[in-house]
Amino acid sequence: MTQVRSGNGSRAVRLDSFGGPEVLAVHEVPVPEAGPGQLRVRVTAAGLNPMDWFMTADADTAGRFGLTLPVGFGTDYAGVVDQVGDGVTGFAPGDRVFGGALSRAVADFVVVDPIPGTAANEAHHTPDGVDDRTAATLTIAGRTASAALAVVAPGPEDTVLIGGAGGGVGVFAVQLARIAGARVIGTGSAASADYLRDLGAEPVTYGDGLADRVRTLAPGGITAAIDLFGTETVHAARSLGVPDARITTIATQIDGITPANGANAAPGALEELARLVATGQLRVPIAAEFPIDQIRAAVELQAGRRVKGKVVIDL
Repeated sequence: MTQVRSGNGSRAVRLDSFGGPEVLAVHEVPVPEAGPGQLRVRVTAAGLNPMDWFMTADADTAGRFGLTLPVGFGTDYAGVVDQVGDGVTGFAPGDRVFGGALSRAVADFVVVDPIPGTAANEAHHTPDGVDDRTAATLTIAGRTASAALAVVAPGPEDTVLIGGAGGGVGVFAVQLARIAGARVIGTGSAASADYLRDLGAEPVTYGDGLADRVRTLAPGGITAAIDLFGTETVHAARSLGVPDARITTIATQIDGITPANGANAAPGALEELARLVATGQLRVPIAAEFPIDQIRAAVELQAGRRVKGKVVIDL
């Protein structure tokens, strides 16, 4: 793993060119300072998401997110407040926090504005009972799952089909639907069946014939669907009679289907997720943990889209 040292600061993963895991490098950079209205956080853990490597894969995509070279990497973080800028209230050095820092979270320090609801630039108090690794997985995937659940609004009378149920967003979506009282059928590989059952979903293998397999599992029909991977679950749900109003996607857009976006999650959604974790009602499987100098291996694993749960970088 490449480390670029300047001798004057802290570590941060940076990209000097857009591309895949091969362009990621750990640089030594100056320790940032918190300006007025800002917090400096000493990061202890950073959670990875598909959007991290998607955003930095090429210049056109990066530009849509306002990113230019050189650029950092990762958005979800957890850590401890290290410095408080003028005008900030409600936070003090030593407070445990978590949140989002768009494409700069995999670093020893991040500077953020503690503004609730802005996933790219925020801090929230980490509740007692939530460890930093878990807190570092909540922001992007948790908000996205919450937004998806809000579209289809599952309840005790529902049977929900969730496509890609074992992925980073799926672990939240399955459990949130179960907490809402719904029956959940989750798609995955045959090898993931036990894992999906452990989350609370009834497993069904993806691929050709999905609708028939779901019909066998739920002869009374399904009433809602969330596609977390592509379009297969949408097509299966439509063929099973689910109305478009109760289907949502996160990875693609389909005419007639309302997509879910974590940026549009309801105010307080992230705090509610943390509360559910703290009270033991929701758990986040950590699939793998890597030190920062193994960032390339961590991203390769996460980008393979076969990992069960979340991948976290320890700092």
